[in-house]
Amino acid sequence: MASSTSKSSGAEVPPVLPSIPLSPEPGPRDQSIGALAKDVTTHLSSLVRSEVELAKAEVSAEVKKGVQGSIFFVIAAVIGLFSLFYLFFTLAEFIALWLNRAAAFGITFLFMLLVAGVFGLLGYLRVRKLRKPERTISTLKDSAQVFSSVGKSSDDGPRELTTESGRHAARTS
Repeated sequence: MASSTSKSSGAEVPPVLPSIPLSPEPGPRDQSIGALAKDVTTHLSSLVRSEVELAKAEVSAEVKKGVQGSIFFVIAAVIGLFSLFYLFFTLAEFIALWLNRAAAFGITFLFMLLVAGVFGLLGYLRVRKLRKPERTISTLKDSAQVFSSVGKSSDDGPRELTTESGRHAARTS
């Protein structure tokens, strides 16, 4: 269920994606280890899918901006490779009516570099606006915080822990 993209301050925001709660769910505390493992696997699978979807949405929006910015680079390359030869050759010949022919071609070359530089700068300014996927980073930090607190003591009562040798030990908080 993705909502439409909205615009805030001229930047396109990726759609809001469904998520799972990162807090403990209410329910019986005397579930079997198998049922708990199944719940953990289900929630972890949902979390990973949600994170991947969020990353795809954010990255695709940034890639779209990058493609739009690269259009200016393409324009600069096309002008530099194809049409400039005839246009600037004509310009150099025109300047040669008043100056030495070598000076006219030198001035024309400098003008060609200036035009290519302007289009290159426009492309750079557009691509520089790309952002990192901040919502994905934020939710990954939240997920890491939740996973780091798993197994730590809380006021929920006894928990089963697995020791290094694979035996279960009961711990009270």
